[in-house]
Amino acid sequence: MDKPRIIYVMGVSGSGKSSVGSLLAKQLGYKFFDGDDYHPESNLRKMSGGEALNDTDRKGWLKILNEIAIKNQEKGAVIVCSALKEKYRVQLRKNVEHNSEFLYLQGSMNAISERLAKRKAHFMPKALLQSQFDTLEEPKKAIYISINQTPEEIISEFIKKVSN
Repeated sequence: MDKPRIIYVMGVSGSGKSSVGSLLAKQLGYKFFDGDDYHPESNLRKMSGGEALNDTDRKGWLKILNEIAIKNQEKGAVIVCSALKEKYRVQLRKNVEHNSEFLYLQGSMNAISERLAKRKAHFMPKALLQSQFDTLEEPKKAIYISINQTPEEIISEFIKKVSN
């Protein structure tokens, strides 16, 4: 890639955002930020209890992630977050529109459900997956890549697409 960018790795829980995002950041020499690390305790409690977050719950969290993007736009960063709705992506892109990309990890309910069943010690219960799919507004401006390949293959495909 010719210039540093803010890359948001998005998708529903279990799509591989953290795995792909951390490897992508390492390969590009960017800082990596896992959006889950920036949720307030109240959001984590809510999700752990099987309750989906609403727009109000996400508002401050999205603002924090956008501030991280703004602070890191000169050197580049990979930020992982679900970014399920278009209005969330607008907030995340605020003041970094010119040099940000969304990598959408696209997968079926069945494939992701199987992945979540194998997960241990994660605050997001499998039962909330349906609510994420119900909330998901597939992005108009994003690079879509199927989760049905290795993280390395996903990263390679993404880099080819953004370099063209």
